[in-house]
Amino acid sequence: MVALDRLVDVLGSLGTHLSCAPRGRDVELRGVALHDPTEHTAAAPDDVLLGLGVPSPAAAARLVSATNAAAVVLHGAPPLDERVVAAARRSGAAVLLVDPSVPWGQLANVAQTVVLGGQRKGSGDLFAVADAIAAVVGGPVTIEDQQSRVLAYSYRQQGVDPVRVQTILGRRVPDSARQALDEYGVFTHLARSDEPMFVPKLTDQLGGRLVVAVRAGRELLGSVWVEVDTDVDTDRHAALQDGARTAALHMLRARASADLERQAEADLVITVLDDGVPAHLARLGLPAADLRVIAVQAHAGEGEHGAALLAFERATAGFGWSRPGRSALFGNVLYTVLPCGDDPANAVEWVRALTREMPAEAVVEAGIGGRADAGQLPASRNEADECLALSSGEPVVYDAAWAKVLLRRLATVAETGRLPARGPVADLVRHDQDFGTQYATTLQAWLAAQGDAREAARALSVHPNTLRYRMQKMAEVTALPLDDPDQRLAMAIALAVGRYRD
Repeated sequence: MVALDRLVDVLGSLGTHLSCAPRGRDVELRGVALHDPTEHTAAAPDDVLLGLGVPSPAAAARLVSATNAAAVVLHGAPPLDERVVAAARRSGAAVLLVDPSVPWGQLANVAQTVVLGGQRKGSGDLFAVADAIAAVVGGPVTIEDQQSRVLAYSYRQQGVDPVRVQTILGRRVPDSARQALDEYGVFTHLARSDEPMFVPKLTDQLGGRLVVAVRAGRELLGSVWVEVDTDVDTDRHAALQDGARTAALHMLRARASADLERQAEADLVITVLDDGVPAHLARLGLPAADLRVIAVQAHAGEGEHGAALLAFERATAGFGWSRPGRSALFGNVLYTVLPCGDDPANAVEWVRALTREMPAEAVVEAGIGGRADAGQLPASRNEADECLALSSGEPVVYDAAWAKVLLRRLATVAETGRLPARGPVADLVRHDQDFGTQYATTLQAWLAAQGDAREAARALSVHPNTLRYRMQKMAEVTALPLDDPDQRLAMAIALAVGRYRD
């Protein structure tokens, strides 16, 4: 079971547009039905009906008007024909328009994966697809994503060149080989064409290749590579293209399933961060104590959310109980609940491992909240947020930064005008602004040195006599009750808060 809104999100990458939803986007879906133009199609009230063989807007209107389905998927481009809109209002069915370049087979596989929760069994996996392509085309095969990371490879790998060996072992095409292929124009070809391309031997390490794009509609998902010495005949070209289409179905199914799992996980994570219910932690596979909340922001170039989305993808890669933490993306902040107890070292290493997975140009900042049980998770989240605000590249841990967090809170209060605007510190700051003196800095150094004039002078890089002279002049500007411990504490706090306001 899944909400219509979730189906729209997943199909969005295939050029899907929700044209109308008379009953809203929260309608629950439990099945997928296919329209048969030769006979009446029976669809349950909670089905998604795929409108195969609908030749015209008039036929689409008749189908939508007569169906019991919760939603109907049609090929077409917005805006939706007014006749279909009127029919949808009568029947209550939502109508989704999908780019006509997306095959119905792909739509059916993705829709079934989303609606049935990924439980539908396929006819094998990507490794089986790679084996089948290798058998027909006649060469070792790898199936890769858009970043040239290996998703699957054929069993047959005898006599391959060094680059193929490095690709299999490293799970990624070596940078030098990727550069050579890019200069030859391979990736430009993949972006534009569905036709197979033969690539001759480019270097001593990189032998001949036959490559074809793996595409869903207009979206490039990856590529299939076959190691061959020469180009092959048209029949094997066609077989390679068929294999690429099959690979696309598997990749879409895996992505749709992962998206569903990520969304379910994220919803639970946000819930436990809001209310800290132990039962929700159990559903996430997390203990009820010894947890920390990590808040991460990632930036790359001018885009605000692109790097954050990539961080979320990396944090949730390999979904399953093998991952130590559970994550959610809220706005442009990635939150992860991680079991790590008293020692925050595991949380720091988790952040560094995530950073290593990001592009080199990405800047990753992170705050790590204090240790928490289920009921303390909202507090740990607040601490993580405040530590994140202090981060400048390295993870900031609340255990070590609590004093800075406190001062930043006080600085926030000061911004609202709730701290005294008059007093010794305010007088010295105004004098510094008006006359260019350094009295506030001098007082801060004296307080930090606990009244030791030599230590304070050393911190300021001035002679002790200079410091004593300044202290005398400062006493002429304002009353400095240095003998009162409460006054000294208040002045130290006011000076520190001033730093955080600046």
